[in-house]
Amino acid sequence: MQFGFLGINYKNTGLDIRDKTAFTDAMKLDFFRKAEAAGIQQCMVLSTCNRSEVYYFYIEERQCEALRQIYEEMFPAVEVKAYLVTLSGEAALVYLFRIAAGLESLVLGEDQILGQVKEALDYARTMGYGGKELNKVVRDAVACAKRIKTELKISEKPLSVSYIGIRKLEEACGIAGKRILVIGSGKTAVLALKYLYEYQDVQVSACSRTGAHARRLREEFPEIEIISYEERYEVLKKCDIVVSATASPHLVLRREDFVPKKRLTMLDLAAPRDVDTAFAEEPQVTLINLDTLQEIAASHQREREALAEKSREMIREALQETMGWLLQSRMDSAIESLQQRCGEIVEDSYTYLNRKMELGEREKKLLKKVLNASLQRLLREPIRELKRLDTEEEQEEYQRLIRQLFQI
Repeated sequence: MQFGFLGINYKNTGLDIRDKTAFTDAMKLDFFRKAEAAGIQQCMVLSTCNRSEVYYFYIEERQCEALRQIYEEMFPAVEVKAYLVTLSGEAALVYLFRIAAGLESLVLGEDQILGQVKEALDYARTMGYGGKELNKVVRDAVACAKRIKTELKISEKPLSVSYIGIRKLEEACGIAGKRILVIGSGKTAVLALKYLYEYQDVQVSACSRTGAHARRLREEFPEIEIISYEERYEVLKKCDIVVSATASPHLVLRREDFVPKKRLTMLDLAAPRDVDTAFAEEPQVTLINLDTLQEIAASHQREREALAEKSREMIREALQETMGWLLQSRMDSAIESLQQRCGEIVEDSYTYLNRKMELGEREKKLLKKVLNASLQRLLREPIRELKRLDTEEEQEEYQRLIRQLFQI
């Protein structure tokens, strides 16, 4: 039995294709059933915005090709054949471990994928397509990922410019209890607002060049105060912090239009700039803009990449244990067949002796225990040796001999 991988991801497939190849739960179940009909009993689908991937165990190569065809037929409106990637054996296992650790994610080392991997396994198990081997390799990958995150703390180096900007605000002036003006209503502004509201007792006002867009912010932030764009300078007089994140091609805060009368920290998340750099010349103003933030983000990215390199050794060590377990588990069916054959012999012998001898209930139980213990003792050493076989060739040869010798 071999481990296999099949799928597409953001590295080789554009968003237009990925959007059309996402698996719903119903589609996953349909896929599982078709895979089972092709002889694949253990299968898991990991479908996110960045990937639609299948992890499975197979016995024969033809099953891999059958699964590939099933995948292609799941999305008849999309030409996915050119994008599909396949891996098998150790390469597939390495990829799974890297996936769980976030090392194959768009944002290197991110945490969300770990939960998605666990959810994918839970769904496969619930639907009856988990299996001992799949459960083992996925759980080992998850355990290795947790160790990497705990020891290397790779995800604790923030890469989001908005998040880094808010962190710099906290360092510069503190955020809790402050009066804040946010200019803009797009994705960057919304993300900044989410981070700002993590602090206690903040009073936030917001405005946008399009009033309707600003008012929609109340749907997510009901406590926010919406002001008109033209009021921004008047409101700014009362604020401790201003965060600007618009798509304006021009400055939205000009030094010639506003003279700060008290300490003011300004965070400019826009490109091109929203805030006049002349504000930095004011002694009571601290200006933080994208130049600084992007340098920090680039530095953090380099740190994450260095930590990702360190994680390779941790993955290699964990894989050795997993692959050793898988190698031994390939003999499980042969060992189970031997034990089943042993049980049949015990039952036949017990039935014959019970028929020939007058035994009480106590003697009957003792007889069956003695017969079973005797045969198990005979098998103990052979089973131990079977578990020590360390190549697939030896395992296949011994399995053939067992079937031939014991007629199983």
